[in-house]
Amino acid sequence: MSSSGMCSYIPNPVLVSISASEASDKDDTEDKIDAVFGVYRDEIGKPWVMPFVLELEKKLLQSDDFNHEYVTYLGLQSFNDLVPRLVFGEKSPHLQNGKAFGVQTVSGTSALRVGAELLARYYNYTTFYISDPTWDNHELTFLYAGFSTSRKYRYWDPVKRGVDFEGLIEDLREAPENSVIVLQLCAHNPTGCDLTKKQWTEVADVMQERKLFTFFDAAYQGLASGNLEEDAWAVRYFADRGFEMLIAQTFSKNMGLYGDRTGCLSVVLKEKSREETEVVKVKLEAITQALYLCPSKHGAEIVIRTLQDPQLTKQW
Repeated sequence: MSSSGMCSYIPNPVLVSISASEASDKDDTEDKIDAVFGVYRDEIGKPWVMPFVLELEKKLLQSDDFNHEYVTYLGLQSFNDLVPRLVFGEKSPHLQNGKAFGVQTVSGTSALRVGAELLARYYNYTTFYISDPTWDNHELTFLYAGFSTSRKYRYWDPVKRGVDFEGLIEDLREAPENSVIVLQLCAHNPTGCDLTKKQWTEVADVMQERKLFTFFDAAYQGLASGNLEEDAWAVRYFADRGFEMLIAQTFSKNMGLYGDRTGCLSVVLKEKSREETEVVKVKLEAITQALYLCPSKHGAEIVIRTLQDPQLTKQW
């Protein structure tokens, strides 16, 4: 773009991280440690793949139905049926009655982006709140999706070295109605400090009272408590209370499928409505078609086959 003011510079911490990682790769110091990206490595610093994933990939290559065909805009149906159960529960009434549903995305990043664009483009949401501090890509993702106003709610107390819960609640109470609140489900990035169940109920009270929209980022399900069910508690609690909301899931961290870009965006409607579900899906199709046409197949096949096999699920 020209320097006429049409395009202003937005600092991108992600690009800074990539530059730092590239510099680390070129550094031949023997005792260096790359602490830029949170990924699995073995004892000599090489990428580590979970054993059951390697076995699954071997079986995929040998199977008769293995191919590289396109999938539909919203992904593989088996994936969309199985993955939301991880956050809502195997026998979730919200999934069974059609009030909630999931669509495959290009990892958790595009689940956030697609969900944000859905809210901004079709439902006229303009303001979003992120925790202070938060994952460095949250703000950029929502701004590029069409939101005009970025705000922060207090989260980390450097004196107490824990969650500033009083500040968090105060900021939510002062948030304008119809603000979108981005909440990290568990293993908060970058503080590592999570809310208690009692605190989650207080957050839900304020959000319901202030008419704020809930957007959960579930990037680390299973990595906080070591238990998928326990880590999903807040989503299930909000759903049971009748919240309309979005949830972004990814298998980059908890299954190590970073390069396969495998994620899911789940939608929870206020009321069970087949008509409204179809309307939302059409809007999501329009967004994904314009952004990346369709999500990746390979990672989704690994997730599907894992979740369909109790033994593989146990190994995971």
